[in-house]
Amino acid sequence: MMAKLKTFLGSTNGRVFGAFLIAALLHLIGTLAIPGYSSPFAIRAMLVIAALLAVASIGQTLVVILGGIDLSIPFVIGFANVVAAQLYGDGWNFVLVCLLVSVMAALIGAFNGYVSRKLDIHPLIVTLGAGMVVQGCVLLWTKGFPSGSAPSAVSAFVSIGGSAGPLPVPWLVPSLVVLATLIILMMARSPYGRRLYALGSNPGAAPLALIDPVRMWVITFALSAFFAAVAGVLLLGFTGSAYGDVGQPYLFQTIAAVVVGGAALVGGRGSYLGTIAGVLVLTEINTLLIGLGFQPAMVQAALGLIIILLVSLYGRERHVSATI
Repeated sequence: MMAKLKTFLGSTNGRVFGAFLIAALLHLIGTLAIPGYSSPFAIRAMLVIAALLAVASIGQTLVVILGGIDLSIPFVIGFANVVAAQLYGDGWNFVLVCLLVSVMAALIGAFNGYVSRKLDIHPLIVTLGAGMVVQGCVLLWTKGFPSGSAPSAVSAFVSIGGSAGPLPVPWLVPSLVVLATLIILMMARSPYGRRLYALGSNPGAAPLALIDPVRMWVITFALSAFFAAVAGVLLLGFTGSAYGDVGQPYLFQTIAAVVVGGAALVGGRGSYLGTIAGVLVLTEINTLLIGLGFQPAMVQAALGLIIILLVSLYGRERHVSATI
């Protein structure tokens, strides 16, 4: 019995279950230790914050399963946040603004994927370099003083005090449920999803199965940048104003969410459901530590410690050691 339990907890499904269980336990601890922790407003706030991180983590999930990593996500978030606010403030139609920002972000991601795979350069270097270039261009364009805001409809979409019809949560939360369902189905049932796992599991054998590695990397990194841009626009509605560094907290939070959710950093294993579980764990930890009176620096240190512990744990697995 114990052997079966150990085997289950070591599996992908076991890790996902474990992450959800940890999130539930953290919420129980917060409820018992902090007055008002489980109040309706507090729960709505946690759901909105978790939903924003979940959107930003979609691309990181796909990229990690592929066997890469995307450090340009926070820079693309800031790029989308500032450009959308600036153009809308200049009188552009917001739908057109979103379309332009999405296309530009996807092109940035496609460039990251193409250079990383075609030139065989580690994506950590490529994505970090491209992200810094993007950030520099935004700073030059705005001269360091971005302006503008989001339409009221976007602000209402992510507002903690908003409601989606009879549901006591803003439209962002049920929309994420629908989006997550589509992402999970795409990864499990579509040809793209099967190729993603195949390429991440065995990059050398994938071409023998008629999988084009360069094409897959371009598509996957383009999707990563696209969803980062979506998160940037949503954060514009959430904060109410443009801020170039708004994506910086997501630099390691997206990676941490993916790792906590059971994905292997060397590719081939993971799921978006697991990432959502990781997002809930991180959100609960953040909220719990802040509620206990910890300073932001201590909260950041705690998240860093969690990442180190989990990466160390996964790094001892046979799958990782064999690949490295």
